[in-house]
Amino acid sequence: MKTDFSISLKKIIDEFQPEKLYLPEDYEKIVISTNEINRPGLQMAGYFEFFDERRIQILGISEISYLKQLGKAKAIETVKDYFSRKPAAVIIARNLEVEDYFIEIAEENNVPLLRTTESTSDFVAALIAFLSLHLAPRVTRHGVLVEVYGEGILLLGESGVGKSETAIELVKRGHRLIADDAVEIRRVSSKSLVGTAPDNIRHFIELRGIGIINASRIFGVGAVKLTEKIDLIVNMEQWDINKSYDRMGLESHTTEILGLNIPSLTIPVKPGRNLAVISEVAAMNSRQKKLGYNAAEDLLKRLGMNDDVSSNNNYGTSVDPFM
Repeated sequence: MKTDFSISLKKIIDEFQPEKLYLPEDYEKIVISTNEINRPGLQMAGYFEFFDERRIQILGISEISYLKQLGKAKAIETVKDYFSRKPAAVIIARNLEVEDYFIEIAEENNVPLLRTTESTSDFVAALIAFLSLHLAPRVTRHGVLVEVYGEGILLLGESGVGKSETAIELVKRGHRLIADDAVEIRRVSSKSLVGTAPDNIRHFIELRGIGIINASRIFGVGAVKLTEKIDLIVNMEQWDINKSYDRMGLESHTTEILGLNIPSLTIPVKPGRNLAVISEVAAMNSRQKKLGYNAAEDLLKRLGMNDDVSSNNNYGTSVDPFM
C-alpha cells in the first residue's frame, strides 16, 4: 500500500479559485505533500526553529496587522526573511490588502502568492479537508460500494457471489452506486474511511451474461454518487451448511482496513435470498445501533434473559431464544 501522496498546487488553485497575486512560470510543477497548514505568527516574530516549508502558509488579520505596526522598513526585512525560507505557497485570507513590496519579495523568491475572500478559519477548514481527502493513505479493494438510506455499504466477496447484481437491485430501489469491481478506499481521518471509484471505471457495472453497463446512463445521474463514507462492510459468501451463522446479532464484528475497524456482517448467499432487501435492512439496523438501539438486546430484555447474556464476555457466548 502506497502511503505517500501529493497534489499539485494547480489543482488546489482550480478548486478554490483564489486571486493570483504572483505565480512562478513553473507553478504547475509545485506539489503539496502534507495536509497540514501554517499560520506564521511565530515566523513573523523571527522564530523558525520548527518551520516546515512544505506547508501552505495562511496569513490572516493577525499577521498582516503585526507587519503594519512594525513600520515599513522592519516589515520589509521581516517579509524578506520569511519568503527566503521558500514556503510552498502563501495565501492571504479575507481579501486583505498588502503593500506592493509583499508581491515584489514573493517574485524575488519565486514563491506563489495568492489571496482569497474567505475568512481565515473557513478557508483553513476547507483547505485541510480538501488536502486530507487527496493526500490520505489509500488501498483498493475488490468489491462494490453503495449508499443505502444514507449509509455507505461496502459489499465484499469472491467473484460471482452476486455483489454487482445486488448493487443493481439496490439502485433500482432508489439507492446509489459509488463503485463497482474496484473500490478506492481512503483514510481521511482517524475515524473515517471514504470510498470512491477509479476515474476510468466510474459508474460502470459488469453483469455476467449482459456485459458492461453505465449506471448513470441507464438509471440517471441520481442513481450514482462520487464518494461515500464507509459505515458498514457486508461480506457475502456462498452458504455453507456446516457453518454457524449469527442469528441474533449480539456479537459485534469488525473488518480492519487501513488501521480502522469497520463494523461488518457476513451474509450467506443461496438461491431465494433477496440480497438487496437484506442489505437495506442491514443499513437501517446499522443506523439504529448508532442511535443506541439494539433489537436483539431489546428482545432478550423482554424475555428476561439480558442479565445472563451480559455476563457472557460481551456476548461471546451465543444465546438463541428461538431454539
